[in-house]
Amino acid sequence: MKVRSSVFATFILICEVVGVALFLRGFFPVPVKSSLPSKSKLSDLPAEPLTGGTPNSTRLPKPLFKRVVIMLVDALREDFVFGPSGRMYMPYTRHLVERGSSNSYVAKARPPTVTMPRIKAITTGSIPGFIDVVMNLNSPALLEDNLIWQAKTAGKRIIFYGDDTWVRLFPKHFMEHDGTTSFFVSDYTEVDNNVTRHLDSTLKRDDWDVLILHYLGLDHIGHITGPHSSLIQPKLLEMDDILKKIHSALILKESDGSLPYLLVLCGDHGMSETGSHGGSSEPEVNTPLVLISPAFKRKVGMERPAVVEQVDLTPTLALGLGLPISQNSVGRVIPDVLEEASLRDQLRFLHLNGHQLSRLLRDSTPSYQKDAGFEQFRVAEKAHGSWMKLYLEGNTSEVLTNMGKKVLKQYLEALAAMSSALSRQLGKYDMYSMVAGMVFVFQLLLVLVLAMPEALSAEAVVDLPVLSALLSLPFYLLCLLLASVHVLVCTSAESTCYFCSLSWALVFAAVAFSSAMFCILISLAARRLPLGLRLHGKSPSSLGGGEWWLSELDVLLLAGTIAHTLSLASSSFVEEEHQIWYFLLNTLCLAVFQDVCRKYFRERRVSGDYDLSGGEEEEDSLLPSKDSRPSAYHKGEGHSQKWLALATPIFTLVCCRLLRSLNQTGVQWAHLPDVGHWLNSSEHRTVLSLLAAFCLLLIYLLVQRRCSWVSKIALALGLLGVYSYRAAVGNVLFPWQHSSRTASKGTVEARFVYVFVLGILFSGSKDLLRSQIITADAKLKSRGLWEIYSGLVLLVSLLFRAHNLPVLCCCLLIQTFMAQFIWKKLHYDAAQTTIMHYWFGQAFFFFQGNSNNIATVDISVGFIGLESYVEAPAVFLTALSTYAGPLLWACHLVCYLSSEGDRRPVAVGHGCYCLALLRSVPAAAYIVLVTALRYHLFIWSVFSPKLLYESMHLLLTAGICLVFIAMEQSRSKS
Repeated sequence: MKVRSSVFATFILICEVVGVALFLRGFFPVPVKSSLPSKSKLSDLPAEPLTGGTPNSTRLPKPLFKRVVIMLVDALREDFVFGPSGRMYMPYTRHLVERGSSNSYVAKARPPTVTMPRIKAITTGSIPGFIDVVMNLNSPALLEDNLIWQAKTAGKRIIFYGDDTWVRLFPKHFMEHDGTTSFFVSDYTEVDNNVTRHLDSTLKRDDWDVLILHYLGLDHIGHITGPHSSLIQPKLLEMDDILKKIHSALILKESDGSLPYLLVLCGDHGMSETGSHGGSSEPEVNTPLVLISPAFKRKVGMERPAVVEQVDLTPTLALGLGLPISQNSVGRVIPDVLEEASLRDQLRFLHLNGHQLSRLLRDSTPSYQKDAGFEQFRVAEKAHGSWMKLYLEGNTSEVLTNMGKKVLKQYLEALAAMSSALSRQLGKYDMYSMVAGMVFVFQLLLVLVLAMPEALSAEAVVDLPVLSALLSLPFYLLCLLLASVHVLVCTSAESTCYFCSLSWALVFAAVAFSSAMFCILISLAARRLPLGLRLHGKSPSSLGGGEWWLSELDVLLLAGTIAHTLSLASSSFVEEEHQIWYFLLNTLCLAVFQDVCRKYFRERRVSGDYDLSGGEEEEDSLLPSKDSRPSAYHKGEGHSQKWLALATPIFTLVCCRLLRSLNQTGVQWAHLPDVGHWLNSSEHRTVLSLLAAFCLLLIYLLVQRRCSWVSKIALALGLLGVYSYRAAVGNVLFPWQHSSRTASKGTVEARFVYVFVLGILFSGSKDLLRSQIITADAKLKSRGLWEIYSGLVLLVSLLFRAHNLPVLCCCLLIQTFMAQFIWKKLHYDAAQTTIMHYWFGQAFFFFQGNSNNIATVDISVGFIGLESYVEAPAVFLTALSTYAGPLLWACHLVCYLSSEGDRRPVAVGHGCYCLALLRSVPAAAYIVLVTALRYHLFIWSVFSPKLLYESMHLLLTAGICLVFIAMEQSRSKS
């Protein structure tokens, strides 16, 4: 069956997306959820165990606390309270920890350590998934059973002030609320004052039961200046004074005979050494949890805080307020909170928590009866029933007390085991879906590569043997085999697979499609490599497939890409991936230097022999590229170009070495000082100012060459605006400016730059459209592309921090020298140039200071030029700044190939219409898979399915290389 190339490319692209989606569906763990359709109710609570009698189903312990105040300080690290600087940062809090009626803990937050997932963890007791990182930008209403809903249903009056994420998660739940945006990180003063201004009037009132305060200033300071900034101590002292005010007001309202109050000081997550959060490092996951109440024993000295899980706060608060525990909570009650209650109440609290965990374990694990925690709970429940029988009979002996303490210990062990088992559910993968998606993508890539020469030929038609495949015996045998495997997996698997939950019609369609693709693949392979021709000594290339020959540089590019893929099978290599790219880039520079020496020296010696013999085979063996044209060294060629070509790889090596020292990244050495820290210090602000001015001038000289005069003027004014913005926010100085000048937000200056960015982009787009619609002018098209590229460079220079401007300069310098003296002079083909751009883009991603840790994402750039949080531009600017390196190199690749294509037209017939789609088939899947999964692997440090992940990564990476090589061969043949 013959189909047009465009139809074939579209079909392959759609199927590839489906295969990657199936793989991702199996790779990302499904959160643990209860099977109960409704939320927990007091009437659904289990009966109190009683052996040999009627269970006491109505007896519930009374609440432990009458009023609860939760003071959540965003990004509050554990060492800010319990560390050596705790007495200096938060003196009153530290006094309560050491001498007051309080219980102190180090609460471990599960990654991803982002605000919205942490709020969900505190209120539901469940462990949010990786997708919640994305949902953090626009939090939807929380429909899951949670503590806030339970409190509202029980008639508790709740007041909230602070981060408006709570208001979006719990709409119509608060009696009174005032939300402040959490994303405008430039503000660390008003965002807290808006919370505190309500405090005096609220503490005087008696019409509330739960008060929640979420302070954001500390988190914003961390994003702007880091955890060691001079702004940290004043902000923590401010938080300490607020805690003192709340505590004093609660003491004054305490009355005899009533239930005590509870004041909770906690953090949603910590703060990394760079001031951000999102990953799994110790400073990010360790947060303080201080419970203050007259119900607790007064401390006599500083004790080492015990370690609990952050989700343990959910059942503790629920039982303390007399509420049911949320259905999906995996936390266990903190036993210290129950110490002052009677032994019967303590056992009852633990029984309620154990019943909820056992029910959740039963819903999420088919073999729950074999779980050690579940068996321990059943044993403890029976012992609890025996204890209750003796207790109700009036037994008051010491034996009963010892027996109760033993049951208490059994309950605590069972709760710990069940909570741990439920938490481990996060790392369970759907291996069946992952294997199915990987096989699916593998088949598509092989079909794509084998059909590529036909797709890009002059006829632009692909002949797929569909009918012969569907009517062949192997097709039906494969359908039977795959259907049997599906039935076997779905009937014997311990956990439910997503593929098994699909209808039989969809499963049969998938089985038939996979079988047909395999048969088509075999037919295409047989057509490309016919056995008869090989037996008679004929070359398979006579069928139009092209000659597959790899140069030394091709071997390096392919081997390096595959080696990098295999290196990601280790967590250490994922954490320090930048080292791999630095090594590959240095090796590439040495290989290019060898090619330059070969062209300008060895080729010169043999040029005379070539002219005498007239043979082209000898000339081809000396050139570095398989697509090179015979070109002898001309005497008229200037010596300057030769020496510049020789200097380009060396210059690239020097630039890469300097950029490595600019920003420490990764995990092992990220805390060490670097050049960026030195430049950002206040005493070196003059040096940073001179460096920024020089870099902006160099950027203008490199970029303006291919722009129109209007764009040149706009670019110059825009770069001047970039410096003005950095001076306004206090990063750099004008010659007439004093360092003591108060920094502003720079909103006007940033918007000034945005105007010129839009102007340059509009001018470039206009030229590009004119070249495509009005006149077929290759020069106009090239100028339009380069102007769009210059507008992107101007925008990136605004988003980059001042000390990162050398990264942008080196990027532009390397692009200019490589394009002028390496790719063009050495006649590197499209495949080689593409993979080089990919390598450089990945390396510059790390040169910026990024890593595979979400905590290194600088969200402060999303608010440059904004006075308030606006979601769309904030997300766009943050993503653009983070991926500026790969994006700039990808855009340069498009501009360069377009310019070269205009100089050397390539006849690909009608295949040019599907060229873009064919290029995007493996690339789109690669970007989706690698970008999301690399962060996922780093955050959870889970590598159990690493073989499947690396196989999928390798397939997509190899697909990119093979597709470009096949295209180049097809172009040369046509």
